[in-house]
Formats: sequence, C-alpha cells, structure tokens
Amino acid sequence: MKVLYVASEALPFAASGGLADVAGSLPQALKRRKVDCRVVMPLYTNKIRDEMRAKMKFITSIMVPVSWRRQYCGIFEAKAGGVTYYLLDNEYYFKRDALYGHYDDGERFAFFSRAVLEILPHIDFKPDIINCNDWQSALVPVYYSTLYGSKEGYTGIKTVFTIHNIQYQGKYGNEILGDLFGLGEECASLLQFGDCLNLMKGGIECANKVTTVSNTYAGEILDPWFSHGLDPILKERSYKLSGILNGIDTKNYDPEKDADIFYNYSAKEPADKAKNKAALQELFGLPVNADTPVMGIVTRLVAHKGLDLIKRVMWEILSSTDMQLVVLGSGDWEYEAFFKELAAAFPEKVGLRIGFIPDMARKIYAGSDLFLMPSKSEPCGLSQMVALRYGSIPIVRETGGLKDTITDSGDGKGNGFTFKSYDAYDMLDAIRRALAAYADKEYWNKLVVRALKCDNSWGKSAKEYIKLYEELV
Repeated sequence: MKVLYVASEALPFAASGGLADVAGSLPQALKRRKVDCRVVMPLYTNKIRDEMRAKMKFITSIMVPVSWRRQYCGIFEAKAGGVTYYLLDNEYYFKRDALYGHYDDGERFAFFSRAVLEILPHIDFKPDIINCNDWQSALVPVYYSTLYGSKEGYTGIKTVFTIHNIQYQGKYGNEILGDLFGLGEECASLLQFGDCLNLMKGGIECANKVTTVSNTYAGEILDPWFSHGLDPILKERSYKLSGILNGIDTKNYDPEKDADIFYNYSAKEPADKAKNKAALQELFGLPVNADTPVMGIVTRLVAHKGLDLIKRVMWEILSSTDMQLVVLGSGDWEYEAFFKELAAAFPEKVGLRIGFIPDMARKIYAGSDLFLMPSKSEPCGLSQMVALRYGSIPIVRETGGLKDTITDSGDGKGNGFTFKSYDAYDMLDAIRRALAAYADKEYWNKLVVRALKCDNSWGKSAKEYIKLYEELV
C-alpha cells in the first residue's frame, strides 16, 4: 500500500506544534508495518538547517497553477528515519520567518495543495491514499475531486482528511474562490459555510474519510461547544468520521537514553528520577527538597489550555500547601504577566521561564513529580503522554485525548488524576488528591512505575490507520 502524507510541517525539518510531531513519527510507524508512506511538505527556506538542506536531492521543477497565475515549484527529496520526504520549494511563499500568520496564507497553502497533486507524475510515486492534515492541506481533497480525479494517472486515489484542531479552519472571503483557489461557481457549495469560504469544511465534504486525533474528540466535535461552528457539517458527514489517538515517538522521548535530561533512568531503575528533581529545583533557583512535590507546566500560555482555571486558584494552592511550581511557556500577555507576578510573590515556590526551550521542557518532564494540564479542549494532547513516559503524574481535565490516555488513580489502577467539569475548584480538588497521594511514598512510587510503563507508542495507532486505509482501498 502506498500513502502520501501531506502536512504543512513535519519533524525534523520544520515545526510549530503537535502536527510536526505526528508527521515526523506516524509515517515511520507505518513504514515499519510495510506501508510505503512518504511525506510532502513545504520547503521553509528560513527554517531548515543548512546541513539538512545539503542532504536534499533536487528532482525537478514544475509550474503550478494558482488560478490564473503559474508559480514555480522546486521538488526536493530527503530521507529521515527511513521515510522519504518531498519538500516543495517556492521562496515567494515559503521563505518567511514564521510558518503561519501571514496575510496571504490562503494563497500560500492553495499553492501547496495544488502542488501536492501536480508533482505526482514527477516523483514516480502514485499513492493509493493521500492523507491530508488540517486546513493548510484541506484543498487537496477538493482539488482532487473537482479537477484531478478523472485525469489519466490520477484515477483510483482515495483521500483522508485529518483534523488536529478544529478551531483553525482556514476562513476566507467568497470573492477569492476563482481568483486564488481557481475554482468555478459550481464548486462554491463545497467550500462556502456561513458568510465565507471555509477550507476545513471543503476537506470534510470532499475527503473519502475524515479522522481526528482521539476517539473522544471525534465525539466532542459533533457538539457546538467544541466544534467552532462546524458541527452541522460533521453531523451530516458523521458516517465518514472516526477518531484515532495519536502516539508519541518513544525513541525520541526515552528517559533511559535522553541526553537532554540531567540523569537517565527507567521503569526498571527509576531511582535517578529523584536526582533529576533536585537538579530541576536547583536550575530554577528553588530550595532543593526531596519531600516537596514539584508540579510542572509546559504549555502555550493561551486560554484554551485552561489557564483561567489556574489563575483562579493557583495563588490559593501555593499559599496553603507545601509544593513548588515550575512553568515553561509563552503566549498571551495576560498569562505571561500572571505567572511573572506569581513568581515574584512566591520566589521559593515558583520557577518560570517565558519561551519554549525544548531541552528545558524535557528537564521539567523528568524532574517534576506532577504535570498539570487542565485544558478547556485538547484534541489529543502529547504532553500528558510525554509526562507519563518520564514518570511525571498528569493532572488533567477529562476532554479529548486527555480522557483517552489518563485514568484516575483513585481506584489504585489509574495513571493520573482527573476532573470532569471545567471548574477551577474541581481542578483544585484533583490537585489536592494528587498531593495527598504524593505524601504516601509507597503508593506514589508504585504510581510512578505504573506511569513509566504506559505504552503510548505509535504501534496501536498505526494499525488503526492501516485498517482505515485498507477499508478505502
């Protein structure tokens, strides 16, 4: 079986979020199961390191139609983790300082989506399945069903559209249907939703299957509270919707071999996790005390990550309990300012770094006892799975992939602490239960080992993707 995995970002070449992790690891898992999976993505000139550029092989260049325009597209090939990557070059569109957030993103990713189909005759690879991801490649199923599906050399391909976060849908004015997207009025109904063109809606309409990144989230996005307006379309197309939980790259996230943490350890020999805790306390200028529980937060500082809940009760928690808080993240000024005030008020209890520093994130996973993730919504979430991998016990709200991966340890069998309602005091109760459990050292040590043994690798998920692909083929 041949699969072309289409993503706007992928490790190890360029990343801004979880999609890059998935696009870097799922194709490898599929490859290990005898699926010829290849990845196509933009060549972000300013983001890809020179040594990686030097290893790329130039295949050819073509001209890609963007409505009435014809734009250059260079096709480069690279290998990573045993997977073939095709990187599509156009410096006008992709030589930018940021992957997204530009005034012409609609045009940039219309070009990319059209180029994905235009390159097929030039790469000696006709896929059985094209798996697209999020709004940036949602036009691929639209273009295939309207312009390419009946062309010689293109027939018989099936398309899958994966929603990683339904909040970001790719909304543009109706006037660019023809001028930018190159589609006639007869195609307008595929993209029009409300008073605009909605690229994600087009992907849902035209793909043969629609997936999202956890089973719970697949159900949640049928609810207006989660769907950001798309629930009517998803309900109409629910027959093609399913949820497949993401995994993590357990070779990349491996406390036994990770060079970015202070000391290596494993489920069989977990003792040195305590040394990581002491080193983390020292790194953040906190008193080094093995008996004081350390709670880590590694996140984007934005509202839907549940930070308004944290704002409501964290002052109370720190004032009334013997615990420390270590925070790494950046985002909205409101939340950055809150954590700065918190760190100033509790200098011996709160350590803070504004920004995203990958090696420091790993040090927090390895050195913290608890990991707080009270998201308002979380399609899948990777951080809670990484936290488990490093033996940091998650405290999460039961939503999306958090619900599918973390079960409350109150029954003596779970791997974390959970709460249901989006309520600050429900979260506070979960934190207090976690702190009480930490005080019982025998119980806590068993919980840490249980977390370290959790298997959130891509194995199971890859099998589910293969089953989906085989049904289509």
